[in-house]
Amino acid sequence: MTESLLLNLSLLILFLPLLGFTVVLFLGKKFPKLYLFEVGIITTAFLLSVFVLFAKLSYFTAQDIGSSFTWISMSAAPLLGNINIELGIKIDNITAIMLFVVNLISFLVHVFSIEYMHGDKRYTRYFSYLGIFTFSMLGIVLTDNLLMMYIFWELVGLSSYLLIGHWFEKKSAADAAKKAFIVNRIGDIGMFIGILILFTHYKTFSFDIIFQQLSLGNIPFNSEVWLTAAGILVFMGAVGKSAQFPLHVWLPDAMEGPTPVSALIHAATMVAAGVYLVTRIFVMLTADAMLVIAVIGAFTSLVAATIALTQNDIKKVLAYSTVSQLGYMIMSLGVGAYAFAFFHLVTHAFFKACLFLGSGSVIHAMHHEQDIRNMGGLRKKLPITYFTFLISTIAISGVPLTSGFLSKDGILAGTLAFGKLTGHWLIPIMGFTVAMLTAFYMFRLVILTFHSEPRDHHKFEHAHESPFVMAAPLVILAVLSIFIWYTPNPFAPDAGWFMKDWVKTPASVVPVETQFDFMNPSSSGNHSELHREIVHSPLYTEAMHWAHYPAMALSIFLAGMGILVAYLMYQWKKINADKLAEKIKVLYNFSLNKWFLDEVYDATAISGTTNFSKFLSWFDNTIIDGAVNGTAWLGRFFSKLSDMFDTYIVDGFVNFSAFFSGFIGLSFKRLQTGKVQTYIVFVVFAVIILLLFFKPF
Repeated sequence: MTESLLLNLSLLILFLPLLGFTVVLFLGKKFPKLYLFEVGIITTAFLLSVFVLFAKLSYFTAQDIGSSFTWISMSAAPLLGNINIELGIKIDNITAIMLFVVNLISFLVHVFSIEYMHGDKRYTRYFSYLGIFTFSMLGIVLTDNLLMMYIFWELVGLSSYLLIGHWFEKKSAADAAKKAFIVNRIGDIGMFIGILILFTHYKTFSFDIIFQQLSLGNIPFNSEVWLTAAGILVFMGAVGKSAQFPLHVWLPDAMEGPTPVSALIHAATMVAAGVYLVTRIFVMLTADAMLVIAVIGAFTSLVAATIALTQNDIKKVLAYSTVSQLGYMIMSLGVGAYAFAFFHLVTHAFFKACLFLGSGSVIHAMHHEQDIRNMGGLRKKLPITYFTFLISTIAISGVPLTSGFLSKDGILAGTLAFGKLTGHWLIPIMGFTVAMLTAFYMFRLVILTFHSEPRDHHKFEHAHESPFVMAAPLVILAVLSIFIWYTPNPFAPDAGWFMKDWVKTPASVVPVETQFDFMNPSSSGNHSELHREIVHSPLYTEAMHWAHYPAMALSIFLAGMGILVAYLMYQWKKINADKLAEKIKVLYNFSLNKWFLDEVYDATAISGTTNFSKFLSWFDNTIIDGAVNGTAWLGRFFSKLSDMFDTYIVDGFVNFSAFFSGFIGLSFKRLQTGKVQTYIVFVVFAVIILLLFFKPF
């Protein structure tokens, strides 16, 4: 086993989906069966990623593998001096795991789509778009520098636009695609500015070189403020892609795309890209940047969970669940539980993909019905879908013996440790509250969809289990949601190979200027000063161990409470959900209408943009066009005056001169007869006249 072999295989994994996209896009109409080529391409990429994962974790566990080349070399560039821009790939344990996760989810989505999308009029084009989407995400995973990541970052935005708007003849789908694209551009602008700050100072985009310079105390413009700003601005890209508040509003609307696309977006690609980005820049984040990230993640998680409580569209419930779980991951990174954030990214990819594909199976069986109020009793008709959906629901609810319990327990323990050392107890409170809400709304979804009595008997009678190509991915993903794949001890994630050997918190490289008294946080004078070294201090490790069992016990209790309340309300009918909603109508409507955030954006950002556009249109039509038209009128007016002056004055004078000369000439012509007698008469006449007027003395 050689490093060059892994590098070559990784490059092959990267470009295979691009090959599939190109071939199927240009030849798909001529050869309708060519979608199988794309499926075969992704299958090959998945098998190669399994090999790369095994080889990396078996032979190069503690070693990073990379290769790069100079793309652009400039000497004496204005303001920057000598610069070299390199492109390259880097394979560490996180990269190898992500290659496996992305290709597995993409492979299963491809297989599921064969039957789910059967009969679609743009069938082959759909598969080609899946290819470019996978290629874009793999590029983000493999890159070793910020520039290449930004290039693939934008490609992910483009490919998601194409897939969300696949049914673009539907206005809702077209609007959702545009909304996703535009909202993500807002975050990407911040990310781009942050990258430029780092590049302007370090003259490189390479992660390793930037981190090395930081470890030597070389921070941007010798100011920690600039380093904090760069970290937060780059994080803005994650706010957009990973749907964090306030840019989370695009993700629920993205459900207008095909359901397998929703599984792909919500599980291992696009939304995972933001979390992956923060894991990559984690070592450069300052104390203030981490605190901002933790607060945004915790608040996003809570907001999305409260909205998911009352949603009735099966995909919308799962969409807000995704936003909430992404908030968990971002919060985990902010409080320093780096490894658990990535752990949850992996476990969430499997059970959330299962949930979305399971919802697709339900929608397929119910003839595209998505309102859970019109379902019920489907566990009898869809046993495979039901049991796989139930396992994934248990996992996301944080019930023991599942992967979700392991990763969520680590995140919650991290928040408790964070609260103990810094005094920021609001973050763990929000984290545990979300754990209870998640269990409640997910079991509400299960009960209303699969339990009780059918509410639409006509659709229920015609419902049937999905075919093998749709059911098999559900089984695979449900099996991967069990604890045994990550640790032999279902109550100790640290004892497993995933957390113990494969993923470890990287060493800090941010220079430390001040000391933080961990034993007495208030002595710092400012609880906002979460010191960067806390993540790597023995006290933080000790606090994590202290928090493990309390966090586990509390999370199990709260999850149980959420599940119990869901059964009391929707299964056993001991609590009337409608009467409760009527009693708290204000809060219920607040949740049902998604905190009215879309309405706020419509009234401010969208309306303001529209009004500003109208003002610009008026300014253009009235002022600019008025000035142009006024100038043209004045030009025509003065041209007309000039024409009249030329015609009547200049030409008139010239013509009069000619006429007068002609008249004089004609008059004197009559006097010039050539006869002597006539001239004598004129002379005599002239003498007489002179004598009459001028008498001589």
